[in-house]
Amino acid sequence: MNRDECIEQIRTRRDWDLLIIGGGASGLGVALEAVSRGYKTLLVEQHDFSKGTSSRSTKLIHGGVRYLRQGNVTLVRDALRERGYLLRNAPHLVHELAFIVPVYRWRDLGFYGAGLKLYDSLAGRLRIGRSKLLPPSDVMRRLPTLRSRGLKGGILYHDAQFDDARLAIDLARKIWRLNGVVANYVEVVSLIKAGGKVAGAAVRDVLSGLVYEVPARVTINATGAFADHSRRLDDASAPPLVAASQGAHIVLDSSFLPSGDALMIPKTEDGRVLFAIPWLNRLLIGTTDVTVKEVPLEPVPFAEEIDFLLRHAASYLTHAPERSDILSAFAGIRPLVSAKPGPTSALSRDHQVIVSDSGLVSLVGGKWTTYRKMGEDTVRTAVKIGRIEGRRGTDTRHLPIEGSQPAADSESDRLHPNLPYGREHVLRGIREEMACTIEDILARRTRSLFLDARAAMEVAPAVARIMAEELGRDEAWQLEQVEDFRSVARGYLPVA
Repeated sequence: MNRDECIEQIRTRRDWDLLIIGGGASGLGVALEAVSRGYKTLLVEQHDFSKGTSSRSTKLIHGGVRYLRQGNVTLVRDALRERGYLLRNAPHLVHELAFIVPVYRWRDLGFYGAGLKLYDSLAGRLRIGRSKLLPPSDVMRRLPTLRSRGLKGGILYHDAQFDDARLAIDLARKIWRLNGVVANYVEVVSLIKAGGKVAGAAVRDVLSGLVYEVPARVTINATGAFADHSRRLDDASAPPLVAASQGAHIVLDSSFLPSGDALMIPKTEDGRVLFAIPWLNRLLIGTTDVTVKEVPLEPVPFAEEIDFLLRHAASYLTHAPERSDILSAFAGIRPLVSAKPGPTSALSRDHQVIVSDSGLVSLVGGKWTTYRKMGEDTVRTAVKIGRIEGRRGTDTRHLPIEGSQPAADSESDRLHPNLPYGREHVLRGIREEMACTIEDILARRTRSLFLDARAAMEVAPAVARIMAEELGRDEAWQLEQVEDFRSVARGYLPVA
């Protein structure tokens, strides 16, 4: 991908079929569906690809056991099918993961066992494994640091895991290869209207400050948690549709649960499920569900969320983690669909596609697992409203998403002993993946900030020097970038 080429096309082209606002899971899914059908497609993102919640997930591609308990069978079935497609289409990033539900009451063995059998069956031919009961000895062999006192057994089931930000980058590169245009750091400042209908947008290149008019037959709002803000560019009086829910995670050393399997806690004190998952040689624990009124670009875990996660980890692990053990703590904002006030924990994770009177198409809600179906539904809606002609194109259920998981550097080549990344990772991010800032490199092209926030802060000056050499930046740029990144990274250190 080449950002300069993208900006030039934004400046000169006047024949866009679809303009997609938002470079997270939602927008990328819409753009991939659109280019696969041959539409002239432009995607713009005001910050970096997957800057928001799309890089802050629990790293799971799953149907959602909890949603089944809520009775949302359709969402679970659709998500399990999409899980199967992703395992086939992006095997370099999405892989099967075994989960174990520990059981400390006899009656729960049958209850959870039956529920997970139903979970298996909903995947149909795309099922990736069969759930089964485990005796206590097998549970402890697979999860050696689990609390054993009172353990009656467990249930083994299967889901999938991925690297969210890396998948976002590979989707952007796939869209580019299919002749779509994707540009980060391009902000929509206003919508263009003709005859009372949305006919594109005025966009600003954040890096240069230049503003361009982009005409488009259909404009799609896929801005996730910021969907209501984008809707109000069309209609200042549009009522809110997004109920924002914050989910926090903590990252620990893998020694707290040295296993290739994940632990699933089926019911926390607030009724959620909780996961402890091996991820990139760390242990990821999450998540929470806290209703928030404001949607910041950089959400920070609340102290009570950190307490919640540490408290539940201590209840199940033999070595209780403390704040000082946390390598990184991060939060994302779920854009749940709701027209009524109330607790977000009860809201569906499904998506809706809404068309305004002026023809702005908004994709609201959803989750990473169903990003492809979200894109399919949105493009179908764009066709139904008559602004573009219908085309079949390539079926994205069977469209490979090429890419490779960057290999860890040898210890001697690493930029920091606690991070598996070296100079080549930085250069790849700049040359091939549109990385423009230190944060782009350390948060999303590599996962340094999520794996060890302190180490990421320490390595920032070295990354700045490499980027400055490659991009022709001066020392002042380096100092500003380091300070900007460290300001963001402090939010990943656990609050007192």
